[in-house]
Amino acid sequence: MKKISLIVIGVLVISAFLAGCGGGNKEAESIKVGYLVHVTGDSALWGISEKNGAIIAQEEINEAGGVLGKKLDIMFYDGRGNSADSVNAVKKAVQQDKVVAMLGSNLSGPTIAVGPICASAKVPQVASFATNPRVTQDDNGNLKPWSFRLCFTDPYQGKLIADYAYDKLGKKNAAVLYDVTNDYSSGLTDFFVKRFEEKGGKVVSKLSFRTGDVDFRAQLSEIKQKNADILVLPNGYKEIALIAKQAKDLGMRDIVKISGDSGYSISLFEMAGEELDGNYYVIQHFAWDDPDVAPIKDKYEKKFNESPEVNAAMGYDMVYFIAEAIKRAGKADGEAIRNAIEESKDVKLKHASITIDPKTHDPKNKAGIILKFEGNKAVFVDKFAPQD
Repeated sequence: MKKISLIVIGVLVISAFLAGCGGGNKEAESIKVGYLVHVTGDSALWGISEKNGAIIAQEEINEAGGVLGKKLDIMFYDGRGNSADSVNAVKKAVQQDKVVAMLGSNLSGPTIAVGPICASAKVPQVASFATNPRVTQDDNGNLKPWSFRLCFTDPYQGKLIADYAYDKLGKKNAAVLYDVTNDYSSGLTDFFVKRFEEKGGKVVSKLSFRTGDVDFRAQLSEIKQKNADILVLPNGYKEIALIAKQAKDLGMRDIVKISGDSGYSISLFEMAGEELDGNYYVIQHFAWDDPDVAPIKDKYEKKFNESPEVNAAMGYDMVYFIAEAIKRAGKADGEAIRNAIEESKDVKLKHASITIDPKTHDPKNKAGIILKFEGNKAVFVDKFAPQD
């Protein structure tokens, strides 16, 4: 019996060893890339679409043979729309799961918060829609060597809004209604005002509200008295829907409105389509009627049986961008991938050709997409970039 027991124990030990070896080989067959998405919380509408777009790209890449002969394993982490949960999620990604790159997120605050974690682990970070300058630069303007982004920045977006309003729409007197407690809204306001006034425009009213406010009638009444010819709304789509409805009640329906990239959602049509129809412009990164981007929408609807937010296209392109960088790096190593990202030049994605500026880690000369609400849908009207 003793002899038999020893044989059994020996077999079990060998089996465990072989299983461990097998697990290690399986591990080596994939390249782990983290993706910080907010699929719960206030940003879930965008986060889910971005995640699903990334899933489509991952499946396509793996069906075509993967990256460097290995399966690309996109591991998703829910930041829940806030910095604290995002920090915990990214710590797990880089410390336990050992991802070699970190994609996301679409929110500036959480993306900034997790940057030091990625840098400490020597894992390059590529943001999707995080537009705050501090994603890639510190408060003193120093470059963060491990942080990059594919979207344009808030200063650049502020210039886009100001130049389009002044040069293309011919508006000279602007009013701004913004969220003083939101970094995105406040920052975009400052960048717009500075650029608009530099061009010779006049900001006749600059009024604020706080996150959670639902009544904007007092601010709108004051704006109405100032005779502004354009209303700048650097806010989220929920606030814009409420503002549009209340503006209509105050007889201000026809004033031209313009917002940044957070001011668009397919839900906005249901919430305030009529009030915005014909007089609302939004700066965006994508347009579904762009023939290069439209196939992503078709694939998404076929796979998930629902219409996507524009974030789906960024999720899709983010995965292809990092896959291309890993190929150029030649190995699944954080530092090699970081260098390849920094050297990215004319990387052909669906929505744009991306060249990373090594001095800023932002895309160079990326045009904004101008959408206008017409016939209860967002219609592509222009691709526009500041001349300087």
